[in-house]
Amino acid sequence: MSTVLSEITGLSQRDCFFIVERHKKVFDYPLHQHREYELNFVQNGQGVRRIVGDNVEEIGPLDLVLIAGENLEHVWEQGDCHSEDIREITIQFSSELFSSNLLNKNQFSRIQKMLERAAHGISFPVEAIMKVYHRLDTLATEEASFQQFIDCLMLLYELSGSEYKTLASSSFAHAPRDRESQRVLKVKEYINEHFAEPLTLEMLAGMVGMSPSSFSRFFKQHTNRTLSSYLIDIRLGQAARALVDTSQNISEICYACGFNNLSNFNRIFKAKRGMSPREFRQIYKKTKVIV
Repeated sequence: MSTVLSEITGLSQRDCFFIVERHKKVFDYPLHQHREYELNFVQNGQGVRRIVGDNVEEIGPLDLVLIAGENLEHVWEQGDCHSEDIREITIQFSSELFSSNLLNKNQFSRIQKMLERAAHGISFPVEAIMKVYHRLDTLATEEASFQQFIDCLMLLYELSGSEYKTLASSSFAHAPRDRESQRVLKVKEYINEHFAEPLTLEMLAGMVGMSPSSFSRFFKQHTNRTLSSYLIDIRLGQAARALVDTSQNISEICYACGFNNLSNFNRIFKAKRGMSPREFRQIYKKTKVIV
């Protein structure tokens, strides 16, 4: 299997942000990853295929994504886009820009939460993009570097108060775990280590000394999702990672990731990823390069 390109970005050690605006007809940069955080805006790119981790989507006329995962591969592919003038604005900044002491202050709490979520990659709806469009529109041409810095901070702050959608699954992104209840963390850690084994609600509830019904409500209250959906997310993420990183056949991956029926695995994968496991593997083969 080929590997993912590790990009050396244009961010210098003496700058807080690296900002570049491009006008293009074609997306031809390969699947890649980098240490820096990245906010990427695409305008007039309807039909472009965006890949972030194991999330694959076709974007509309406006697309804005924040990626804060060092090992989270991503790419924008040409897909079915025929626009003659695609506008792209990329803002990159170091994970060390905000110290932990600063992020722990009340004024930065929203930004901290957003950056934690962005370890999986997050996308913003059109409504949120339109609210910050005026800042994006002028950032790349702002001549005063200090004002540019302030505008970038305001951009992150305004986005942190909007709705956003998580892209890559937990197990694919290898993102740090959120701060959660110790009982929830204990169950999540067990699932992450034993996802290939048969797991039941009764078994997992017993691990933390709760009844199945009580733990089911407790888990959803603390994670905003059901235990079964979390388990499927972990298994699908592991399966997606195996499709990308190994040459195992799909049947082997299915059973190795805890699914006990190949047709059911294919059905769930397509429902969650919008394509079959075979199609998903083919997309990654096309976007990876040997380095």
